[in-house]
Amino acid sequence: MRFVIGLVSLVFCYACKGELGKSIKEENEPKNQQRIDSIRFAIEAVSKSKLIEDVINAKAVRGFNGSVLVAQSGIVLADATYGFANFEDTVRNSKEIPFQLASLSKTFTAIAIMKLAEEGKLSIDLTVKDYFPDFPYNGVTIRSLLSHRSGLPYYEYTFDQKARKEKKYPTNQQLLDWFSKASPSPQRLNLPDHYFSYNNTNFAVLAAIVEKVSKLHFSQFLSQKIFKPLGMNNSYTSISLPDSLQRTYGYQNGKRIPFDIYDNILGDKGIFSTTNDLLKWHEALKSEKIISKESLREVYTPRSFEHPGLRNYGYGFRLWVNDKQQTDYIYHTGWWKGYNCIMFFDLREDFVIILLSNRYNKDVYNIKEIINILHDGKRSTSVEENILDE
Repeated sequence: MRFVIGLVSLVFCYACKGELGKSIKEENEPKNQQRIDSIRFAIEAVSKSKLIEDVINAKAVRGFNGSVLVAQSGIVLADATYGFANFEDTVRNSKEIPFQLASLSKTFTAIAIMKLAEEGKLSIDLTVKDYFPDFPYNGVTIRSLLSHRSGLPYYEYTFDQKARKEKKYPTNQQLLDWFSKASPSPQRLNLPDHYFSYNNTNFAVLAAIVEKVSKLHFSQFLSQKIFKPLGMNNSYTSISLPDSLQRTYGYQNGKRIPFDIYDNILGDKGIFSTTNDLLKWHEALKSEKIISKESLREVYTPRSFEHPGLRNYGYGFRLWVNDKQQTDYIYHTGWWKGYNCIMFFDLREDFVIILLSNRYNKDVYNIKEIINILHDGKRSTSVEENILDE
């Protein structure tokens, strides 16, 4: 191996940092410079950029390997990549090289469902059996899938032996077929809408429903209805990554993680993207480019109250709530085969924090220091030091 992964002391920062305090929209269209300057001054962009840079550089010293972007009020405060996309060939990370988003992909699945609902092509109050009549479980609504309240079994454990014995790399439709034909039917975890239970099966089934309703493969749907319209030109799925594309690989415990038997199942994971494309995703979620504000309010509404606390879940988005169970922050974390990431945003103070890593490092989820910088002492945060949802 031409590069020893374990040498933490050799931390490389690829020279692709954006200009401190640069406007998101400044790159694409002329803006009133006086207005931009006033925003920079109001949010103290220069000082925040320096403070955030120090935090991220410290993460890099502790082993962070990936890409980071922080923006507030349309101003990019940090935009940098660190380390390697491919350690074996010493290919450095860059802004254009996409990372596996893991469970952060669920945000796209939820919005795809809500978009089809707005278009009258599905109803979130209908059940999976309304779209797949042979599905063996009654009463599982799309709404319960979106909020992880379906009670379905975990597909990863249910069919692991079958998939590996038959050496099959199942698709979403094949997964639905396995559920339909299994005899006896795999035991469900609980009854629908009984309680919250985070489960990848929910979003794999949602992606299959998108395919059934749209008559497009989920990868095609994302490309045609979300990526291309938003100009997310460096975003793909695990099955649509071009062979010629320079890409990242996931690493954990000093080793590259090979292609997994469930990598062709999408919806719960499987999107590859960049920090700059995710910034476009964040901007689209604020501007009604994909779905309406009314639908977004549904998405960002807490849905589970069995265990009162600061963490909740809407439709495809994790929510950090206050003592009144109102949403303070919106986010999603992700982990899959060496990759881990977070996208975290505050609608009131209009900031977003994005960290993508292809060498597993729990420090990715330690963002409280960045949040405090963005609040600038004007508001305290209840976010814990490590936001990872176990």
